[in-house]
Amino acid sequence: MKYENLTSDQYYHVYNRGNNYENLFKENRNYIFFLDLMKRHLLEVTEILCYCLLKNHFHLLIKTKENCTDSEISQKFSNFFNSYSKAINRAHKRNGSLFKDRFSRKKIESEDYLKELIIYIHLNPTHHGFTDEFSTYPHSSFKSLISTKKTLLAREFVLELFDSNENFQYSHKTKIPELDEEITFEQ
Repeated sequence: MKYENLTSDQYYHVYNRGNNYENLFKENRNYIFFLDLMKRHLLEVTEILCYCLLKNHFHLLIKTKENCTDSEISQKFSNFFNSYSKAINRAHKRNGSLFKDRFSRKKIESEDYLKELIIYIHLNPTHHGFTDEFSTYPHSSFKSLISTKKTLLAREFVLELFDSNENFQYSHKTKIPELDEEITFEQ
């Protein structure tokens, strides 16, 4: 499979799942560690709009920063995923690939699709049966985006896409996006 390079000043949906459908997150602390590594490795080259981490896969919506080279961005992602894989392998006495393949990425080129994707990512735990109520799922950016607490997410930008915090929440609670081939993540 040919992968598109991540280039500067672009929006991307980044996702992957566990190799052989294995869980990526085996303990609660793994979710926290993944987010810590994401902060450590990716914030230098990306803005993080939203995310959702499920036991066996994850979704990130990012915007690469201006003035970063393709190789810089690629190296940061490589370091991020390699660090996580090595730590999980060490902690759980396993070896081999943790992730199915290199991470998948899709460039987002329209604002409407960007908004649909944000909703899709946040509704993913309900769609896959991890919870009955997406808004209380603990490993998603939804609660951080509607909060007033300090965050490293691009909260202002995301809420402005929906015109307000209230409309952001309303859009999530009343609109289940069509799960078409463009958004659906193969499990």
